Amino acid sequence: MTGAAKIRCLVVEDSEVDRLRFSRIFSHAKPACSVDFAPSLSSARTKLMDEDYQMIFLDNSLRDGLGADFAMELAGSRRMGAIPIVMVSDWPSPFMYAKARSANVKEVLTKDQFNSNVLQGLLPYGMTRH
Repeated sequence: MTGAAKIRCLVVEDSEVDRLRFSRIFSHAKPACSVDFAPSLSSARTKLMDEDYQMIFLDNSLRDGLGADFAMELAGSRRMGAIPIVMVSDWPSPFMYAKARSANVKEVLTKDQFNSNVLQGLLPYGMTRH
């Protein structure tokens, strides 16, 4: 894909091990992705103010809050409300699913479900934002 635009993704994940796993998964993406990592919601807010992203991959249990609440916050934002969000969490709860649905989250997955094949199926959400 020489010369093709990369899909710019933000991964909000506080576990270093999971960030490494995400890096490996994204390294196989076609089309290619440019991935930034935010270890906290605070860091994600800063990155979202400074950069434009086509997709957000969001853990739910973060040290400074819940990803589902952050998804609701973004859904209410004029600038960021249209960014497709995929929640990837260790143990999705029924409450998380309800919040995700009302925040127009595209998919809710467990971390065990998230792999290269699943990512390929999700990337079209980001391609509509180029």
